Amino acid sequence: MTNKFKPRGIYLLLSVLFVVASLWVFNIIYPLALPDQQKEFASVVLDDEGYPLRAFADKKGVWRYQVSLDEVSPEYLDALITYEDRYFYLHPGINPISFVRATWQYIYHQRIVSGASTITMQVARLLHPHQRSLLGKLQQVLRALQLEWHLSKAQILTIYINHAPFGGTVEGVQAASYQYLRKPASQLRPAEAALLTVLPQAPSRYRPDRYPQRATQARNKVIKRLVKFGLWSEQKALKVMQEPISVWKPQQPFVAPLLA
Repeated sequence: MTNKFKPRGIYLLLSVLFVVASLWVFNIIYPLALPDQQKEFASVVLDDEGYPLRAFADKKGVWRYQVSLDEVSPEYLDALITYEDRYFYLHPGINPISFVRATWQYIYHQRIVSGASTITMQVARLLHPHQRSLLGKLQQVLRALQLEWHLSKAQILTIYINHAPFGGTVEGVQAASYQYLRKPASQLRPAEAALLTVLPQAPSRYRPDRYPQRATQARNKVIKRLVKFGLWSEQKALKVMQEPISVWKPQQPFVAPLLA
């Protein structure tokens, strides 16, 4: 039995060495480019109590406010990780099982059926956009492994919450929270946290001010997943799902433009 499995062990070892060598070469040829924390964000003027008076987009006209994990509602972070990537703290950047399944589906259907994207892979795509092809997916995988090599899980998650697309020129959960809810992301209620979790999947389709029914259905998918994996009780979920989608007309803080 030992001799029978010895070749398999050698093949496995060679495969691991090949992946490590490929990543090492990729890292040299294509060094990781991270966002410039000093130039990538919009600015906001606050009053003495921290209430936003007026905001200014960045040089590209993008509304994106820098926020740390500690400045975001725990309800949002729980919903995000549970819905998008519940093995986030365990995998090396890719989910091996999901990746194998997605690869098999591509071979069988001759097209990308499921992306198998982890949060790290989504960050890789946000920082380094690619075409929707097998080569593009391979580049995304290598970038995800590269991110995990250089950054901590907290740093990767911080990039995601600051750069996730929420439609148009709105990026990041803080800007989205001000845009639709007139509040910072630290004050998100459970229903609001679930909504902002799913919105980046299809910002135009789920836009809550235009398509409240679609937004509600998408939000409830997040809530059901939280129940499925034991983060929420069924009683809490039923109560939250009864809440209607209630958002303001999209607008960034503009309370006192002259004072700002």
